[in-house]
Amino acid sequence: MARLTNEMKEMIQSQQCFHATVSRDGVPNNAPKRSTRVFDDETLIFNEGVGGTNYRNILDGSRVCVAVVNREILDGYKFLGTPEVLTEGPVYDKSAEMSVKMGMPKPKAVVLIHIEEIFTLKAGPTAGKRIEE
Repeated sequence: MARLTNEMKEMIQSQQCFHATVSRDGVPNNAPKRSTRVFDDETLIFNEGVGGTNYRNILDGSRVCVAVVNREILDGYKFLGTPEVLTEGPVYDKSAEMSVKMGMPKPKAVVLIHIEEIFTLKAGPTAGKRIEE
């Protein structure tokens, strides 16, 4: 597992994250996930509200690629990981409660993304390079 740094956590908290998956037929999909947040040092989490294409791809076995960029400082990260879908239990219940408190509907699911690799998206010669643990 790859570990998130404090800098990565702050960027995830303050910037929009985009999630990419691929269908069984190899068709890519990319979408913003506003609820993306840090679960722990090796895991991201988001609430799946609509059950759209990315969610269907995850249910069909797709890995997830999450990208976050801060355009003001020309820096960012790409996280590759394996999703775990939760539709019940304490993590789901806490996330559902958070959604309701924010005036949003209860999510269809909560997805944990267990991060396996991290890449830099910092502008310049290191762009796209894997960050070694």
